[in-house]
This record gives sequence, structure tokens and C-alpha cells, in this order.
Amino acid sequence: MTQTGPATSRDGHVVVPAMSAGMLAVLLSAMFMGQFDFFVVNVVAPSLRADLHASDGALQLIVGGYAFAYAAGLVTGGRLGDLFGYRRLFIAGMAGFALSSLACSLATDPGQLVVARLTQGLTAAAMLPQVLALITAAVPAPPRPRAIGWYGVASGLGAIAGQVLGGALITANLAGLGWRAIFLVNVPIGAVAAILAWRMLPNPPRRQQPDLDPLGAIGAAATVGAVLVPLTLGRSEGWPAWTWVCMVAAIPLAAATLAWQRRLTESGGTPLLDVNLLRTPTFRAGLAANAAFMCYFGSFMFTLTLLLQAGLGLNAFGAGLVFAPAGVTFSLGALAGPPLLARCGRRSVLAGSLLTAASLGLLALSLHIGGTHTALAWIVVPTAAASLGNGIVLPSLIGGALVDVSPERAGLAAGALSTAQQFASAIGVATVGALFFTALRASHGILGYPVAMTWAAAADFALVALVAALVELSIRAAKTH
Repeated sequence: MTQTGPATSRDGHVVVPAMSAGMLAVLLSAMFMGQFDFFVVNVVAPSLRADLHASDGALQLIVGGYAFAYAAGLVTGGRLGDLFGYRRLFIAGMAGFALSSLACSLATDPGQLVVARLTQGLTAAAMLPQVLALITAAVPAPPRPRAIGWYGVASGLGAIAGQVLGGALITANLAGLGWRAIFLVNVPIGAVAAILAWRMLPNPPRRQQPDLDPLGAIGAAATVGAVLVPLTLGRSEGWPAWTWVCMVAAIPLAAATLAWQRRLTESGGTPLLDVNLLRTPTFRAGLAANAAFMCYFGSFMFTLTLLLQAGLGLNAFGAGLVFAPAGVTFSLGALAGPPLLARCGRRSVLAGSLLTAASLGLLALSLHIGGTHTALAWIVVPTAAASLGNGIVLPSLIGGALVDVSPERAGLAAGALSTAQQFASAIGVATVGALFFTALRASHGILGYPVAMTWAAAADFALVALVAALVELSIRAAKTH
């Protein structure tokens, strides 16, 4: 159905018409695709090595290039949405994502695939901030938690589907396409979603003066790159000196970028980063809680995949099936989270965090006792239980961070939040991954994988405990704000 034009509520929000469920489905298709492509490449790395003769460094860039471009462009993508319209940027980003996915599927050497993956990450950075921005700016406050709950469903399912569907596509080898099928699947979905977005999505009011901040965009991208590139390549390269130099250089780069943003604000300009957002207590506390959660989530998905495939000898499809129950429980948790939050308040979020922490503890204990003989049930059940807690917690963290953000700054806030999440996920993979590999080297070959996962699960347990503490701070900030 063609949108007939949105009405405006008393609080200034654009009221979503009767087709809001369809509009939300279009928006969330982008979230699913973005997360799917973030995780799916992990399961096709052996195929890429065999077919394209990709080196370890090339594989790192194929996997991490998307994450780098995505994280580096998120704030700029959110700002462009604020300035030129969320709907317009969403459609352009979705179309670009479909085209870059096609380019990925047609790559004939590692260099072409790296370039296509970088482009894919940039187009994802254009479309994905608009999802949260449209939910924040176009959905009135009462039904917004439910919409964010569905956002959590799409995010979690996309990540888990990267393992499950990715493994299935590789195993099925449809039409002899092999790894190319995981990119080709985005093309028809992206084309249909772009057309439906053009017809259905609302177009909330935007700023009248579309001023850009190219220096801020360069500074933000350089800062993110100075951290993410070493974290992506450092382990496989043996942590050479340049990785440490880059990470140290990120500190003055960040300081210079923030100083420029303050100067631009004081002179009446429109900076890329609105430093006033960080003065909002709920956004500041919510940003930290989201970062801690994604640090745990990214590292857990990474290390558990290593355990299942390298340690327990499962193929890509078998390892993906282990994650399938977690996808179901995550969805149930994300849908139950908003009603539980409305009924029980902070106790529901804290209970979700405790459920996740307890499940990680059970997984660590099971691996410590069973080692390589641990029954899959003792991995599947704790993982599914932790995922139920994740589903309860994540949408509430996102909604809590954005609760006091004004509609005209929704794109910028969504971009900053998504950047923090991706940045934290990369840090989690690097740090907890380093702990995993250190424990693995200290053990004896394949027998060391359960030991390594035990240490990784213990570290993730600590991160989830930190999430619970930050949730408490966020709730207190909301009460005093």
C-alpha cells in the first residue's frame, strides 16, 4: 500500500499509520541483513581460502573490512539521515547494499572481495542508523518499546542466522555457487525492501540546513580505524609494532576530533558529533551498558564457533544448528522484554542479566568437567538460556539509551549507539579472543579448546555482571533526569 501521509501527534512525533507492522518489517529487514553479513563470513572462511587462495591477512580483511567500514561510517550515516531524511538514506543504503553484495558474489580474487566488502560495510552504515532513527522519530512513546523489541529480535536473529543459514547454504552448495550464495541472497531481498521502503516508510521532519562536517567525519573514521584495524589484524600478524602505534595514536586523534566538534558547536556550526548527547545521563549510561553487552556478545559468538568447529569437529552446518535454539529463545526474550519491563521495571532487565550470567557459569562448569567429551546438550541448553536473557536485556538497553533523545537528533544518536556497539564487539573479539588463544596454547592441542572456552566464558560472565551494574546506573540516571 502507498503511504497517504503521516499525521502529527501533540508531542511532535509523526504517527505511524495503520500499516506500521509492514513498515517495521521493511525496516527490520535491513537490521537482519546487516547482522547476517557481519557474522556469516566466519563460516565460509575455509571455502574462501580454497576457492580464492586467500591468505590469512586477506581473510582477516574480508571478515574485518566490513566491520571496519560499517563502524567507521555509522555516525556519518546517522548524521546524513538527520540532514537529508531517514527514508531517503535508508532507501539509498539498501540499494547500495544489494549492489555491493552482488559485487561480493562476483569477486574472482581476494582483492576484489575486500573492496566489495568495504563498500558493503559503508552502505550498511548508511541504512542501519535510519532503522533506530525512524523508530525513535516516527513511533510515539507508548508503542515504541514493542517496536524496539522487534528490533532486538531482528538483530539477534541476524547474528545467529549468520551461523545457521550460512552453514546451510555452504553445505547445500546451491547450483554449485558455494560461498557466493551467502552474498547473492541479499540481492533480491534488498531490491524488494528498497521498493517497499519507497512506497511505505514515513518521512519525519528533518533539519532545514543540510550542513556537513567533513573534518569531523574524517576524524571519527580515522579514530575508529586506528583501533579496529589493529584489533582485526593484530593477532594473525603477531601484534607487530605498528598495531600498538596505531592504537596509541587513536587517543590524540579522538581528542583532536572532539576539540574540533566543540569549536564548531561554539561557533554556531553543525558538528558531526553532538557532544550535548553525552550530557544526557540516560544516553551516557545506556551507551556504556550497550558497549559492555556487545563486548560480551561478539566475543561469545566468536569463541563458541571456534570451540564447535575446531575443538569438537563439527562442520559449518552442524555448528550452526547448535545456535538454532538460541535464535528461538532470543526472539522469545526480545518480545517478552518490553511487557516485562512495563510490568516489573528494572527487575526484568536485571533478571535477564542474571539469567545470562548464570547460563555462562553453567557452560563454563560443564566444559571444565566434561572437556572434549562434553555432550552437546550441555552446550546447547546453556547457550539457549543465555540467549533468552540476551533477548530480554538488549532491547531494553537500546530503548533506555534513546529514551530522552529528541526526534531531530535520532539519527545521530542511533549512529553513535551503533558505533559504540560495533566498536565494543570488535574489542570483545580481540581481548576475549586473545584470552582464548592464550589458554589454548597453554593446553595440549585439541584438548585445550574446552579449557580455552571455559576461560572465555568466565570473562564473558564478568562482562555481563558489568552490564547489570551499568543497567542499575542507567535506571538511576533516568529517575534523576
